[in-house]
Amino acid sequence: MKRARWIAVGLLPVLLCLGGCRPRAEAQYDIIIRNGTIYDGTGGPPFAGDVAVAGDRIALVGDARALTADRVIDASGLAVAPGFINMLSWSNESLIADGRSQGEIRQGVTTEILGEGNSMGPLSPEMKKRLEAMQADIRYPITWTTLAEYLRFLESKGVAPNVASFIGAATLREYAVGLEDKEATPEQLELMRNLARQEMAEGALGISTALIYAPGSYARTEEIIELCKVAAEYQGKYISHLRSESDRLLEALDEFLRISRAANIPAEIYHLKAAGEANWPKMEQVIERVERARQEGLRITADMYTYTAGSTGLEACVPLWAQSGGPEAMRRRFRDPALRRRILAEMRVPAKDWENFFQLAGSPERILLVSFGKEELKPLQGKTLAEAARLRGRDPAETVLDLLGEDEKGIGAVYFLMSEENVRRQIRLPWVSFCSDAASMAPEGVFLRFSTHPRAYGSFARLLGKYVREEKLISLAEAVRRLSGLPAQNLGLDRRGLLKEGMFADIVVFDPETIADRATYEKPHQYAVGVRHVLVNGRLVLENGEHTGALPGRALWGPGKKR
Repeated sequence: MKRARWIAVGLLPVLLCLGGCRPRAEAQYDIIIRNGTIYDGTGGPPFAGDVAVAGDRIALVGDARALTADRVIDASGLAVAPGFINMLSWSNESLIADGRSQGEIRQGVTTEILGEGNSMGPLSPEMKKRLEAMQADIRYPITWTTLAEYLRFLESKGVAPNVASFIGAATLREYAVGLEDKEATPEQLELMRNLARQEMAEGALGISTALIYAPGSYARTEEIIELCKVAAEYQGKYISHLRSESDRLLEALDEFLRISRAANIPAEIYHLKAAGEANWPKMEQVIERVERARQEGLRITADMYTYTAGSTGLEACVPLWAQSGGPEAMRRRFRDPALRRRILAEMRVPAKDWENFFQLAGSPERILLVSFGKEELKPLQGKTLAEAARLRGRDPAETVLDLLGEDEKGIGAVYFLMSEENVRRQIRLPWVSFCSDAASMAPEGVFLRFSTHPRAYGSFARLLGKYVREEKLISLAEAVRRLSGLPAQNLGLDRRGLLKEGMFADIVVFDPETIADRATYEKPHQYAVGVRHVLVNGRLVLENGEHTGALPGRALWGPGKKR
């Protein structure tokens, strides 16, 4: 920890000091945040006080009235908290386009956790070619091979928030097995284990899965257990988008718990939800099973976003077997009359062995098209699938296949799936942290070429404004704990997540009376309000509500990194 500095200016000649002269002292600290209400991230009662920062660390939490600093921030009437941690960020590409991370910095997010199911490494030459071919509005050369190299690339390029990542099990599977629906051979599984071992030793947080999406969905439970055993050797974590969040939600939860037990690994559920109205009552059983497992000693946690709509690709409406082999193989099946009829027939009925988002949304009016890669299709952004079908004079199911067949870059959609009652119920759970499940962007430049889900700009501010201040579901102290101390502890992040001496100075200063989300489904590109100042590693990134342009974010590493 950087010590307080008292460097005396050289004394003037004695003759000039007649009458008494005292040496002038330089400032003791770089920044002092004065007169704030401190929420230290533990969930304990807030208290009035100051926070002093020296270099990249917190040097003092308490009374700094007698101390001096190069920069003093008056936090009277404001909350001072540890920087927030986004447990599921899709900013892999957006941070390359714009490292300022404005949409999330302006909500107090200082650390972004990447890697849901897929990660930015390890990559084979063939995978690099596919990733570059799929790039749409945001384009960039892929100069890295491993996940650790990607994180170091972001750090050296310059980003405002800290970044860390899980290894995507689907990425390992694509590297070793390919995109087809087939079981890994012993040799392929060993290659996946070795790749995981290398990345864990270099600082990955653990293994992640997204088991409703191809090719990750093709993995058997035993394959995932073997990868998690490797992560456990390095004190890593397993984190999963469950194999079902709808009709087979409880069975998917049982698989998740089985993996945690078999690999002896802490495990987190990505964006906890019960999708589809018929499944909303299942949330009570999910909570009961998780809490029973926690009582038995399993280290189970979850995260969530604060909305009733999810967002993913339009291909989530297509059966998984039809996606085997990758996007081009899927499009070939669309062009085969017999296979197309089979696909459409399966889309039009509730599914038991895959997540049929076409059905789970309830109707085409509840599927909002938000992003296209193909320029000619961009006029459909912001329209529902029902509206697009009417404009094109086609049945909604046929329209899904037509659009996916025409746009080779991918189509993003918002699906209205969850109940507000369950959102409130989950917010009250002490083992649930928070995420955006979106990219951090800005209402400018390349980001205006596509729409998005409002959670990209509002998930954390919405928690603190709507659910804490207005609805009083949990206390502000508890909300701060769940945004900072809890996820930092779960992830094993080194000296992050709390306002304590010696911790890294990731700090957010916000107004509890005004913090709020402004983004809507109709107009998502709108910043949240109420955050005044944000420090990342001791440097001001947001000052008086405006981004300073500073890019002090660092790559953060899991506890298994070779030191």
